[in-house]
Amino acid sequence: NGWVQTWSKAQYKIKIIFGDKLCSAEDCIPGTGVYLRHGYIYSSLAGYVLRKNEGEELPVISVVRETETQLLPDVGAIVTCKVTSINPRFAKVHILYVGSTPLKDRFRGTIRKEDVRATEKDKVETYKSFRPGDIVLAKVISLGDVQSNYLLTTAENELGVVVAHSEAGAQMVPISWCEMQCPLTHSKEFRKVARVQPEYLQA
Repeated sequence: NGWVQTWSKAQYKIKIIFGDKLCSAEDCIPGTGVYLRHGYIYSSLAGYVLRKNEGEELPVISVVRETETQLLPDVGAIVTCKVTSINPRFAKVHILYVGSTPLKDRFRGTIRKEDVRATEKDKVETYKSFRPGDIVLAKVISLGDVQSNYLLTTAENELGVVVAHSEAGAQMVPISWCEMQCPLTHSKEFRKVARVQPEYLQA
């Protein structure tokens, strides 16, 4: 059971071989790449453990081959994401890249109001920081899984909106840490603007 708890925080970190005992059938539901025997779940191939909560009371435990694994967002990782929706309390995003590596699966993230910036957090207004469609650089502060959200922060100068389009459809230009301007109409819009470092420009 202790192993299972660590897998939820470190997916793909534990490499196992055929026949390894993974956990009791009371702790997990068997998924792919495993088999059930005498009340325990065993690996039926060599690879890495994947544990998902899929709305069931118990998590589903599977084993995937090494070639099927991919980079997962980890705490402290810089990720590139696209804003999908906002409300007064948080922005919802889809994580597209970890560093400069594109992700095969779609991972969801949340940037809470209090994690938008480092100062005057009580004055943050989500709609003045992000808009749906914005591309944002953020840092992972808490792990989720395929079914739940990662918690992200933009509370550093280098993090925030890197690409945004105006109502006229033009890509806006940053003019300060909190404003971007449309080059066509010269109208200004509020954003939490990132001071982009060169290594992230390719994303």
